[in-house]
Amino acid sequence: MVLNRWRDEDAKKFVDAAGSDPADQELALRVYTSRLIGQDHDLVLHGGGNTSCKLVRKDLFGNDVEVLHVKGSGWDLETIEAAGLPAVAIEPLKELRSLDVLSDEDMVNAQRRNLLDSTSPNPSVETLLHAYLPHTYVDHTHATAMLALADLPEVEAVVEEIFGDRIVVVPFIMPGFELAKAAADIFDQNPNVEGLLLKQHGHFAFGKSAKQSYDLIIEHTNMVEKWLENKSGKLPKRSSPPSPDMLQKATEILPMLRGIIGDASAKFSGNRDQAMPVMDIRAGENVQEFLERSDLASLATRGVATPDHVIRTKNHPLYITRDILAGGREALINAVDDFVANYTAYFERNAARFAPGEKTLLMPTPNLAWIEGVGAVGISANAKAASTASDLAEQGILAMTNGEDCGGFYPVSEEKLFDMEYWSLEQAKLGKGAPPKFQGKIVMITGGGGAIGLATAKAFAALGANIFLVDLEQSALDAGLKALGSFHAGMALDITDKGAAEKATQACVKQFGGLDILVSNAGAAWTGEMAALDDADLRKSFELNFFAHQTFAKAAAHIFEQQGRGGQILFNVSKQAVNPGKGFGAYGIPKAATFFLLKQLALELGPKGVQVNGINADRIRSGLLDDDFIAERSKARGIDEDTYMAGNLLRREVEAHHVGDAFVMLASSPRTTAHVMTVDGGNIEASLR
Repeated sequence: MVLNRWRDEDAKKFVDAAGSDPADQELALRVYTSRLIGQDHDLVLHGGGNTSCKLVRKDLFGNDVEVLHVKGSGWDLETIEAAGLPAVAIEPLKELRSLDVLSDEDMVNAQRRNLLDSTSPNPSVETLLHAYLPHTYVDHTHATAMLALADLPEVEAVVEEIFGDRIVVVPFIMPGFELAKAAADIFDQNPNVEGLLLKQHGHFAFGKSAKQSYDLIIEHTNMVEKWLENKSGKLPKRSSPPSPDMLQKATEILPMLRGIIGDASAKFSGNRDQAMPVMDIRAGENVQEFLERSDLASLATRGVATPDHVIRTKNHPLYITRDILAGGREALINAVDDFVANYTAYFERNAARFAPGEKTLLMPTPNLAWIEGVGAVGISANAKAASTASDLAEQGILAMTNGEDCGGFYPVSEEKLFDMEYWSLEQAKLGKGAPPKFQGKIVMITGGGGAIGLATAKAFAALGANIFLVDLEQSALDAGLKALGSFHAGMALDITDKGAAEKATQACVKQFGGLDILVSNAGAAWTGEMAALDDADLRKSFELNFFAHQTFAKAAAHIFEQQGRGGQILFNVSKQAVNPGKGFGAYGIPKAATFFLLKQLALELGPKGVQVNGINADRIRSGLLDDDFIAERSKARGIDEDTYMAGNLLRREVEAHHVGDAFVMLASSPRTTAHVMTVDGGNIEASLR
């Protein structure tokens, strides 16, 4: 059941923070209940749903103006603020109702023209529906239970059974002017109802106060959940942590599937270097139960629970059976090719209803896969979008299960779904700007919590990459991930342990579906003159400064081979590899071996499209060169610390972010391999040519 999260003390905090203006206080309550709705993923997901309230404001002349504060484009109810509910003069919007036809462009223009603040975001596409309902507060959700109800074949009879005359059904019409007029007409014929159910779309409730409208959202949703449970005689499993067995299977399948979809995307775009997608797997009890259904093949062709999902998940999932998995790579290629062909045919059938050239085929590869025995997999341009697709998939699974078990799951027709998917106002939600340079790239960085590792992670993340950090210390890992923000991941482990490289790369695959770039960065310095050095210390140094590089490169190369689309390995070598320092043999000798490893791997992996490059850095403030070491060395040389750190040809200190930028530069060089770049401010003795 959906919990009612209203708390008087919390509501009071919002009101108190709004100041003394009664309108601002009402808007604060609108913000409060909007967040309550947005924070409950059984009610809305990822920017879905919208809310509004009608208030009186002053214009520039001090005149009272009735306005509609309605959710603005780009805002999410979960985190919305007052600025995300722009005020629109309501009377001009009401006048539009007298029109017989209003284009989307004219509707958007009319709404923007009547904003009180011209810098506000575009009001919701459902603004007119909110305006035409007379209630002060209006809430619109896509609650999972309501979607199951809205997609039933006999929805009107079921709504009457559950609600009597408390809710009225509105036929499916795409959001906008036509839906607003139709819903308002139906409400006018049923003025005592407390909510609307939009067929194959969602739910509206309304009231005189923020609390009343929110309470009705919760009550109505729970009434439907109770009916579904009683009708089906069972309670479908909810989202839960993934099955370890299914995740292990995913490590064998996802890189291969990622590469195959990447090939199909590259073929469609004409760009051989088109980025592969990022993946997000869900394999909890709910997904396991669903993927064992006998009617899965039929459900895979039905469509989405609400058309709002289609721009994130496409019309159908890629359905991969156990038989397809058993057929290996060729069978997966055929399955993806069939999906592309079917999606292209879907586009051509429906685009024929429009003027030639009016609609342009989107990337025809899948955004969602149902993989028997593995899980439901969101597939998109980056980890955030893939996670969104997976979240919507889990909601769709529950709505499908409830609907099919209680009378049938029958979402909108193909034609209506296409119209929604290729609607300009819906596509606008995805944005049309150029993607970041490293969008779609998954980058693993060892020593990721250290100065150079984290600086490198930040440099790649700033350009759109999804980062997987590996570090010895959990505290350093946690701090690094916090600095990077959402949709990055990592794990703490000793990279010199047996099997550590395989463990880390598998964890990366489970998180993101594959790997594109390995930055093998971790290292540490053992000191002492070679003639007196303890053999154990030299062996420890080789384990970290050579063998860990070798094992991680080997594990990354295995993932690259599964994907079949090349990859990159970047080593943090050291100037010690070519310019030994007294007492640093235990560090420099394994680094020299790593230098040779780089060239050997470049030679052997080049024909497979894998680039292998590295950085020779020197005198960077890090775990190798800490404050005590800097103080000691500068004192020994009779100079201050700043002069010591700037001891190079440029007389400028080299910082960790310079190394990170150099790694990005190498990763941005598609025709460069077997190259080592010096990042040391200039050191003739350590120069390579």
